[in-house]
Amino acid sequence: MSTPATASADPGRSRDGSRALPPYRGIVAVDAKDFTGYPAVEHGTISRIIPQLLQESFRRAGLGEVWDNRRFPNSTGDGYVFGFDPAAMPFVIHPWTHTLQQVLTEFNVHSTGAVRIRLRVSLHIGPLPDSGDAYGGNGTPRNDTHRLLDSRPVKAILASSSENVTQVAAILSDRCYQDVVAGGYTGRHRDYFIEVPATVEGKQFEQRAWLYVPVPSGSLYDRRILGEHVIEDQEAPSRQDDDGQRSNGPSPGSVTVHRADRGIVNTGSVDGGQHLNNFDMQGDYVGGSKAGTVHGGQGDTVHGDKNGGGR
Repeated sequence: MSTPATASADPGRSRDGSRALPPYRGIVAVDAKDFTGYPAVEHGTISRIIPQLLQESFRRAGLGEVWDNRRFPNSTGDGYVFGFDPAAMPFVIHPWTHTLQQVLTEFNVHSTGAVRIRLRVSLHIGPLPDSGDAYGGNGTPRNDTHRLLDSRPVKAILASSSENVTQVAAILSDRCYQDVVAGGYTGRHRDYFIEVPATVEGKQFEQRAWLYVPVPSGSLYDRRILGEHVIEDQEAPSRQDDDGQRSNGPSPGSVTVHRADRGIVNTGSVDGGQHLNNFDMQGDYVGGSKAGTVHGGQGDTVHGDKNGGGR
C-alpha cells in the first residue's frame, strides 16, 4: 500500500502545496502612554517595570498560568506582547483588564518618582506559527494586533480620560469580540463595549474593532474624541416628564449618536456602562433596548447629557 508523499523539509506540506494551518493563539499587546515624553534616562526603567506589572496583574487575576506559559514573548521598549492559549481569552478580557487597572492604580498612587504608567491594551485571536524560537509568532494576526494598539480610537479614549482614574483602555479585534463577547463567554455584557472604526495614521489599515474601558472617566461617550465629525441636532425628540406631560429635548443621562456617514445610529442611556443601543439608518432595531428617536442628517449628531454615566 502506497502512502502520500510529503516534502521532507516540511512535514506539514502536501505534494499539492497545501500546508497545515498554524495553531490559533490569543495575542495580547500593551503600550505605555507618553513613553517618548519621558526623559531617555527613564526609558529603561519603564521597559523593565511593564512586564513586572503584567506578571503581577495576571497572578492577581488568577491567571498565573497564562503568564507562565506565554508564547513568543517580546518587549517592545514601551510595551510588551505575547501569545497564549485562546481558551483563556474570556478571562483575559475580564477579569484581567480590570485587575490590570487596579495594579496600575496602586503603582501610580504609590510611585515615588515622576513615572506614571497608563496602558493601552490590544487583544486579538488568529493562527500564528509557534516555532518556539525568536522567529515564532510572526504573521498577519500579530501585525493587526499592533495596528489596533496604535489606532486612533484607543489612543483618543485614553488621552481624553482622567489620568487619576482611568489607567487602562483596551481595544478588541472584531474576531475577538464576536467569538468571546458576543458569544457570551466573558463576564462582561456586550453593552460595555463600543464599536469603532480602527485606523492608524499613515498606514493603510482600517478594521472594525471594539473599545473596552474597565474604569471609564472623562468624555468617554462623546464620539468627537474618536475623531468622528459631529454636528448638533436642532431637532430634539419629545419625552414624557414625571408629571406625564410631553416636553422637548432628550431625557437626562441620554445620548443619541447619529452616524449617517457610516450607516449606523446609536441611541440609549448612559448608566455607568458603555451602553449604546444600535439602530440602522431606517430606524430598524439591531441590538439593545429599542428606545429613542432617529433623525437623519449628515455626519454624526450627539445630543443629551453625556455626563450621566461617564464619570
